[in-house]
Amino acid sequence: MVAGFATVLDGLVEMRRREGEALGRILSARLDEIAALIGRAEAAAARRPEAVKQRIAEQVAVLMEASDRFDPDRLHQEAVLIAAKADVREELDRLAAHVEQAKGMVAKGGAAGRRLDFLSQEFNRESNTLCAKSNDVDLTNIGLALKGVVEQFREQVQNLE
Repeated sequence: MVAGFATVLDGLVEMRRREGEALGRILSARLDEIAALIGRAEAAAARRPEAVKQRIAEQVAVLMEASDRFDPDRLHQEAVLIAAKADVREELDRLAAHVEQAKGMVAKGGAAGRRLDFLSQEFNRESNTLCAKSNDVDLTNIGLALKGVVEQFREQVQNLE
């Protein structure tokens, strides 16, 4: 009975090791997808300063044509504030940092479930903010794709200790 227990225990340990390796590959693949989406968001045409400037200039011109009651200086100040609020640079930087941190945890192995679960929450928060700040269809679509991959990552993290 003792010998049988040792054999079963060895089998369990081996199965858990293989499962851990498989989960590591899956998590790494999801992290690579997240990184690729971050890259796409970085390259999005709507993020280029000239595109932001043109879009705001067009909106200010429409407002100025609609009414002569608008103060051009005040509109300029408001446009600068809107442009600053719509900048997703901070979110993309945080997402990239979280990817690197998560890749390190996956590569290291061991019990990282709670820490990866926390990072999956952070991924979700940043992708939500990216979508909320987006003022472009392409960037919104990237954010939505990011949310989907983050959810897949989170589901797999739930299988870890």
